[in-house]
Amino acid sequence: MKRRAWLTLGAVVLGGGGVVTYAVASPSGGPGAAGRAKRPVKVYDLALKGTTGGKRELPRTQTQQFSLVGVSWTGAVKRLDGTAQVRTRNLDSGAWSAWHDLEVNLDPPEDPKAGMRGASEPLWVGPSDGVQVQVVHKDGTTGALPKGLQVNLVDPGVVTDAEAKATEPAAFVADASSPAATPTDSTAPTDGTTVTPTDGQTGTSPAPTDPTSPAATDTTTTATPTDSASASGSPSASTSASPSPSVTTPSAPPSTVPRPPITSRADWGADESLSPDPSEYNADVKAVFVHHTDGANDYSCADSASIVRGIYAYHTQVNGWNDIGYNFLVDKCGTVFEGRKGGVDLPVLGAHTYGWNRESAGIAVLGEYTSTSASDAALASIARVAAWKLGQYGADPAGTVQLNAGASQQNYFGTGFTAGTAYTFQRISAHRDGYNTQCPGNALYAQLPTIRAWAAGPVQGLKVASVGGAGLSGSTYYTKGAVTLNWTTTTPGSLISKFELLVDGKAVTSVAGTATSVGTTLALGSHTVAVRAVHQSGKTTTSAAVNVVAETTAPTFTTTPNLSLRTGTVNTSAVPVTLGWKAADNAALQSVKLLSPATATFGPTTTSSSRTAASGTAATWSMRAYDYAGNYRTSSPSYTPVILQETSAVKSGSWTTRSSTSYLGGKSYSSGSKGASLTWTFTGRSASWVVSRASSSGQAYVYVDGVKVSTVDLKSSTTLYRQAIWTKTWSSSAQHTVKIVVVGTSGRPTVTTDGLVYIK
Repeated sequence: MKRRAWLTLGAVVLGGGGVVTYAVASPSGGPGAAGRAKRPVKVYDLALKGTTGGKRELPRTQTQQFSLVGVSWTGAVKRLDGTAQVRTRNLDSGAWSAWHDLEVNLDPPEDPKAGMRGASEPLWVGPSDGVQVQVVHKDGTTGALPKGLQVNLVDPGVVTDAEAKATEPAAFVADASSPAATPTDSTAPTDGTTVTPTDGQTGTSPAPTDPTSPAATDTTTTATPTDSASASGSPSASTSASPSPSVTTPSAPPSTVPRPPITSRADWGADESLSPDPSEYNADVKAVFVHHTDGANDYSCADSASIVRGIYAYHTQVNGWNDIGYNFLVDKCGTVFEGRKGGVDLPVLGAHTYGWNRESAGIAVLGEYTSTSASDAALASIARVAAWKLGQYGADPAGTVQLNAGASQQNYFGTGFTAGTAYTFQRISAHRDGYNTQCPGNALYAQLPTIRAWAAGPVQGLKVASVGGAGLSGSTYYTKGAVTLNWTTTTPGSLISKFELLVDGKAVTSVAGTATSVGTTLALGSHTVAVRAVHQSGKTTTSAAVNVVAETTAPTFTTTPNLSLRTGTVNTSAVPVTLGWKAADNAALQSVKLLSPATATFGPTTTSSSRTAASGTAATWSMRAYDYAGNYRTSSPSYTPVILQETSAVKSGSWTTRSSTSYLGGKSYSSGSKGASLTWTFTGRSASWVVSRASSSGQAYVYVDGVKVSTVDLKSSTTLYRQAIWTKTWSSSAQHTVKIVVVGTSGRPTVTTDGLVYIK
């Protein structure tokens, strides 16, 4: 069931020097109703009726939803005096948008035909059910508006199977009833609105039912074209030196680069009955002009085909042209759409850049790019299409060319052109370079050098980002053999034919242009490795080479990991120790890791670490040395710290037993007798004497294997317990004797000892 939507129209005179007209469609059953099945494209031409002084009133009429809007007026070459602005009401939310300027400084047709109209650029607004229009004059007046001024609404419909499937709801609720028309709500248009279907049906404008209404007294012309001649024929004001277009279908020359994927007119749902005229052809394509279509940039790329259909309907049904003006259109996701019919691989005469259509092709990006840059995907697609079309005629996309002016005019920058005279252009130029328009916007215009570089090649910004499977030391990578080279470019992969991996200057493998890495296995030894990018034009770029050494020799421990006792506080469960080692590699040592009994990672120059070890328990101190190639060696010696209590020593002289939880084992020996001694004998490689310290503590002599080696002063400003104050380490394990002798220091003779710790 097809629902109807009521469109309420009216007008308000602006105090600031303009006229507002508005049209509001009543709910049409909710957003789901619009997408229940396929529906044709339709154009609604709403005449802005009015009296003197520029006021335009739109009586109530009916319509359906629309997604694209513009304004038009009688006279194909007449300019609109002022700024046309629109705002629309969202179909789903009912919210009104901000006011949008319409681009009205558009290229006139080079050969105006009957039925052609002056028009703004169409503005894509998405599904909407209401519109307001205002024209603000530069001088602030509200003088008479152009004859036949219309607001033109385009519903792009749902015309392809894919679209119908994507928008079809799971189920429908049948309408219980339709709202009855009120006495003032006629179900037929009463304002001269023309509904132009594009599905083969005929739309007519009913006669006004009120002879006193503005619709009856204003003879505004609708936008239904009566002549489908091309809008890009020979200029009427001058004779061009360019070759005349031909209606004979030429052959398609091969290109020097691959053809990009292009969505055909059939696939985006072109109604070919709107453009019945035969295509016209140029002799070649010397240049490409880049455009934007204007409108919002927040469209979904799933709607791009609808946008293209809307522009096509607008160009044919509103402007009165015989086809869409652009040769190609590109959305922000990079999808390329076939524009004007006649064959994408042929030099089809377009209607996109006034005075320059006969030697060029036009590519338009969907959206508005005055302050917002076009996406990389869009830029890449423009570059691919431009390179392909210019490549058919042996033209360098980064070069310049002489184009013959088809009309006398000025461009956006004030450069004057005289019809029949040749001027220099970039092969890839902007609309504003040839005509006085802001198109394609400042942001996209600034991106044209990028487009040219991508289209022409070679690949830009190629560099090796990393080498997988290898470690970097200084400026050299080290590997055991298998490596993966990773790279980046600023040129998109869609414009790159392939990448080649070079080892010592020779290509050893290749991958697709969309790849960002490739692997290989290197022979043992030193190599240079680089990547070469082959642009679709055949131009090559080679990255800076990296040095890679392939080697399989594992590091060595020149000093086996070992433990030595160090000073610090001793507990029965934790003894302060120093872990020492030395590692080396034939190429480049990367790190040494402690694997057990704890974990830690050390740099290649570190050779010791302060740790603690559990006493009385054998522990494996496992360490692993790595080189930058990934080779490694592990060493895992075992050590046991042992605490010898003071009671295990051989005593001489007078010693007193003291008890406290602060002592190792809860007890210690104390003596102030000069010459009193304790002697321990053990087999190990490191030893430390554990004592208590205080302000009244005295001194002691330390003898090792019968030789006096140290005098230790135990005095401390604070009281400390279980202090390993003296240590000794040997290169290997052996039997040793340590003897402690009380010095008998005057005024503070006391020595309090906890015991001896050694490592076996």
